[in-house]
Amino acid sequence: MNRLLEIFRNKYFIAAAAFVVWMLFFDKNDMLSQYEYRAEVNKLQEEKDFYEAEIAHVKKDLNELNTNLNTAEKFAREKYFMKKDNEDVYVIVKENPKK
Repeated sequence: MNRLLEIFRNKYFIAAAAFVVWMLFFDKNDMLSQYEYRAEVNKLQEEKDFYEAEIAHVKKDLNELNTNLNTAEKFAREKYFMKKDNEDVYVIVKENPKK
C-alpha cells in the first residue's frame, strides 16, 4: 500500500496523469471531438459514394441518349411528358394513403 501511495505522489506520475486527462477531455482535439470528426467523415464518404454512383448512372444515360434515337424519344416521353401531335398524354399520380 505504501508503494502505491509513493507512485501516486510522484511528481512525474502526477504530471503524466494531468497530461493524459488534459489530452483526453480538455484539449481542442479531445476524444469527443475525434469521435464527431470520424462520424462526419463517414457520412461524407457515404455521400461521396452516392454521388459517384449517380454520376456514373447519368453518364451512362447520357451516352445512351447520344447514341440511340429511340432512347432519346423514350427519355423525352417519360421525363418531360412530350408527345407527338396526334397523341394524348395522361398522367396518373398515385396519392399516398392517409394514416
